[in-house]
Amino acid sequence: MRDVLQKRCEEFIENQDEIKKAFRLENTYMFPICANIFCARQIPAREETLRRCNDLLKSYTSAFSNFRGTVRMAVVSLLAVSLTPEEKLRRMLDYYAELKKYFLASDYLVLVAVLLAEMPEIHPMAEIIARGHEIYRKMNREHPLLTSSEDCVFAVMMAFSARDDEHLIADMEDCYHKLKTVFHSSNDVQAVSQVLALSSDSTLEKTARVIALYNAVRAAGGKYGRYHELPVLAALASQPVDIQTAADEIMEIDAFLSIQRGYSSWTISKKTRLMHAAMLLSDDCAPGTAIEAAAMSSTVAMIAAQQAVMCSVITSTTVGAGSVH
Repeated sequence: MRDVLQKRCEEFIENQDEIKKAFRLENTYMFPICANIFCARQIPAREETLRRCNDLLKSYTSAFSNFRGTVRMAVVSLLAVSLTPEEKLRRMLDYYAELKKYFLASDYLVLVAVLLAEMPEIHPMAEIIARGHEIYRKMNREHPLLTSSEDCVFAVMMAFSARDDEHLIADMEDCYHKLKTVFHSSNDVQAVSQVLALSSDSTLEKTARVIALYNAVRAAGGKYGRYHELPVLAALASQPVDIQTAADEIMEIDAFLSIQRGYSSWTISKKTRLMHAAMLLSDDCAPGTAIEAAAMSSTVAMIAAQQAVMCSVITSTTVGAGSVH
């Protein structure tokens, strides 16, 4: 493994350990995403700073705020890497208030506000948000059964594009139909097509690169996931990386992670571990908002899906218990 990747991987594990000290009873799926926020900015996580930023978030939001839901740790981590965390939080809250004029409140909408706060203030955010809503409406028109609150993340990210809305939607649709023949999960393929729409490369080229990278990882022995893990792989494939080299390095990072505490096959799926490997390699190739958005959105989607499964199990258990009596 390259020295820079080895160092990044070691910092990734150290950051996770530090974050766990500050958030002992939180959802474990967010720890890697938060650790990567620090890695991408080459800032070490510190328990004290995290606790202080968590207290700051509590002082500005109510217990029922979506800012204190699934994405809370990500919000706190982004505040912790900021030189002016209070000012950053105010921007997040201001953008969230503007976003709620167009979108329904959700954890995903908080994620959009968080990502907007990471952008330079030179952008006219009110216009970006309004355009993002228009793109979202057009997405919904194309796929009314697939489009939901999670799609607002990349709809607003696409609003930063210099290309017109019709070109973006057509590009996204073309990517969707090309990838759907390989990856059959409609919702996840739509998420991948949104990531790819951020790239100005030809549809044929960028979809071919996603498929080639997926196949290269599989050929190297890695069973990369075909569902919520795909957007992170798409973000990496959108960068100017050599496909075979990227696949080999994903496997090298995966091998490193596999022997770390919390990353054995008993504690985390191999597919999730490979997604984290792709995320770490993406930082090295092109640290940026698109990759972070893909990783966080995938994680929030995974947690939401697991919560739905848990609710289903609880419901079926309750019904079963009631029928016994």
